[in-house]
Amino acid sequence: MPELTITIGGRNFQVACQSGEEHFLQTAAAMLDTEAQPLLSSMGRLPEARLLLMAGLMLADRTAAVEDENRTLKARLTELEQRPTPEPQRIEVPVIPPQVGETLAEIAARAEALAARIEERRA
Repeated sequence: MPELTITIGGRNFQVACQSGEEHFLQTAAAMLDTEAQPLLSSMGRLPEARLLLMAGLMLADRTAAVEDENRTLKARLTELEQRPTPEPQRIEVPVIPPQVGETLAEIAARAEALAARIEERRA
């Protein structure tokens, strides 16, 4: 079983952990140390037990806030998942550009003019 030296609030502690769990222990110790540093800055030297208790409580408070937010988000997700699937919207996209109508009218006018000229020549 590996033993690690972790530092919390400038104090070293020897802690044993399961093999392969070293990274998790170091991460947890770093989180606790992050909470301990502001306590030391604002209150000065504290007894070890009090420092660890207060840092642990601050970390537990953060964890409780994250758990509350997680619960709220899970409830919102459940609510969204239970909503009926909306009907797909039908969107009509014009296939023929608007200029085509004008062009066809122009072609029709030209064809009628040509037809009229041909009629005149026959007569």
